[in-house]
Parts: sequence; structure tokens; C-alpha cells
Amino acid sequence: MKGRKPPLTVIDGGFMKGRCPSAPDWFTPQAKAEWQRSAPHLFKTGRLHPDTMATLEAYCVAAGMVRETEEIMGREGRMEATDKGQKPHAAFKIQSAAMREARLLAAELGLTPHRRRMAGENEGKPTNDQWDSELLA
Repeated sequence: MKGRKPPLTVIDGGFMKGRCPSAPDWFTPQAKAEWQRSAPHLFKTGRLHPDTMATLEAYCVAAGMVRETEEIMGREGRMEATDKGQKPHAAFKIQSAAMREARLLAAELGLTPHRRRMAGENEGKPTNDQWDSELLA
């Protein structure tokens, strides 16, 4: 388009203003802990919008489920005795599915190191990672 560009205007509802929202009341303690870890980061970087809240909730529930099943298997053991011998604990299958879901949702929210690099979040920041310096040299 030629000529002078019109001034940009802020559209209401595009960005959450004010404080970072608190975790939903119905969350388990493990899911709340994940919310308190990840929501402030997303809010600070401007990636927490009303349309990403459901994704963040699902991510926190999945991450909380991983921790819950780990606690269960820590108490009860990773293997169960059956008529046919030892088999993996029933919580193992739930944990595997929750891990997969949490990983996919974390990537969608930009919470993985790979996604942060793609977004340019770490540009210009010094890294203390010995792997980066050794692999890129």
C-alpha cells in the first residue's frame, strides 16, 4: 500500500492487563505449583492472552498429573505383582499420556527451550550452557 500508513490502535481484549491471573480453585496442588511457575513467565513475556488461558490450564493439569502419578508410584512402587508375574503400575500408563500431553502443550505455549529460541526470547542474553559453546564451536 502506497502513502502514509494509518496510526495503530490498541484493540481491547487482545492483551491481558494488570496482574497475572491466579490459578483456578479446582486445580490440584501439583497443577497450582505448575501454574505459579509458568503463568508469571508467560504474562511477563506478553504471551498470556484470554485465548491461551484454556491451553495453559490444560498444560498445568497435565504437568500436575505427571507429578501426582510419580508420587503414587514412589509410594507403591513402579511394578505390581499379578497372577502372571510383575507388570508396570497402572499409574505408569496415565503418566506416559500426561507427559506426552504436557510436552505438546508446553511447546504450543512456548515454554520449551526450542520454542523460546524460535521466538527470539534468548537473543542477546549470555548463556551459561556449556553444551551451546561446545557444540557450536
